[in-house]
Amino acid sequence: MTTNPKLFIASGIFHPESGGPATYLYELLPHLQAWGWDVRALTYGVGSVEAYPYPLRRIPRRALPLRMLNYARAARPTLAWADVVYLHTLGLPLVGNRRAPRILKIVGDQAWERSVRKGWIPPDTDIDTFQTTRYSLIVSAQQAARSREVRGMDGVIVPSEYLKRMVVGWGVAPEKVRVIYNALPPEEETPASGVSQAAARAALGLPDAPHILTAARLTPWKGIDHLITAISRLPDVRLLVAGDGETRPQLEAQAARLGVAERVDFLGRVPRDRMPLYMKSADYLALYSGYEGLSHTLLESLRVGTPVIASDKGGNPEVVRHGVNGLLVPYVDVDALTGVLQKAFQPGKRTALAANSQVGMERFDFSRMVEQVDATLRGYL
Repeated sequence: MTTNPKLFIASGIFHPESGGPATYLYELLPHLQAWGWDVRALTYGVGSVEAYPYPLRRIPRRALPLRMLNYARAARPTLAWADVVYLHTLGLPLVGNRRAPRILKIVGDQAWERSVRKGWIPPDTDIDTFQTTRYSLIVSAQQAARSREVRGMDGVIVPSEYLKRMVVGWGVAPEKVRVIYNALPPEEETPASGVSQAAARAALGLPDAPHILTAARLTPWKGIDHLITAISRLPDVRLLVAGDGETRPQLEAQAARLGVAERVDFLGRVPRDRMPLYMKSADYLALYSGYEGLSHTLLESLRVGTPVIASDKGGNPEVVRHGVNGLLVPYVDVDALTGVLQKAFQPGKRTALAANSQVGMERFDFSRMVEQVDATLRGYL
C-alpha cells in the first residue's frame, strides 16, 4: 500500500458554491488529508484558491468548448500524478492517462435533471418513471451516455440504498457500487446553539404562529408548489421558503393567487450559519420533493431537534422513520399532504416527534463516513 497515496478530486462545482458535492468535498477533504492522502482538486468556477489546505485549481466557465478544453488540459498532468481519481460530476473531460482507477460519486440522475431543465420532458416527470420509459432520441441519448459513462468507472459511491438500486438499473455491476451515507461534520457553535424555539423566533422576528420551513433550490421537482397549495387549505400555518431558483416567480404568483402571500415568506438564499436558527424556529422542516438522493437538509433539521415532513421518494425513507422522528407523505398527493400537515399540528404531535429526533442518527456519523470513504478509495490502490 502506498504510504501517501495521491488523490485527484475532479468536480464541476466546489466551495463556496451551493450544492451537495461542493459541501461534501469541502467538509471531507481535510479529513482525508489527515488520514494520509495527498489531495489535489480541479473544478469549474472562479474565486480564491488560497484558503484551502490542498492545491485547488478553478477553470472559468467560458463558452462550452473552450472551458472543456481548458479543463482537459489542466487535468492531464494531475491524471498522470494520481493514484486514485475521485469524480463528482459526469461528463468531465478527463482525457488521457487511465492508469489510476476512477471512482465516481453519484447523487442523482444527471440525464433526468438535464432533460427537465432543457424542457425535453415535462417538469413533473417522475425520476423513477424516467428510468424505464422511452423518450425522444435526444433524451434517450442522454440516458445512454450517462449509463455508459458510469459503467466505465472502476467503482461508484452512492449515499443511499435507493440510489444504488437506480445505478444498478443502469447496468452497473452491484459489487461495484458502495453505499456510504452522507453525514454532517461535528456541530459547531451557531446562532442556534442552546437556543429555544421561542428565542429563535424572536431573534428572527417571526410571529408566534405555526411555522413550516422548507429549504431547497427552487426547481420543479422540489414540490414547493404542492406545499403552497396545502398551506392554502390550512388556517394560520405559515411557510418559510429558504432558497432561490428559476421557479420563484411562479411560486410567488401561486401564493398570491391562492390568497396566502402573507403566510408564505420567500427568504431567498439564507447564509449557511443562519439555517440552524431557522430550523430551530420552525415546528417542522418540510421536504416534499419528487427526488432526493439522501438529504443533508433532513439531517440538519433532525440534529437541531426539529422533526421533519418528507415525501416518500428517493432516500427520504432511509432518514425519516414515519411516526417516530417525522412523517412521510405519498408523492405526489396534495390531499394526503394536507392531511399530514393537519395531523402534524394536533396537540402533542410535534413534541412527541421532536423527542425522537435523534433516533437512527447514529447511521449518519461523520467519522464513520470518512472512514468508509478512506477504506473504499484505498481498496483501489
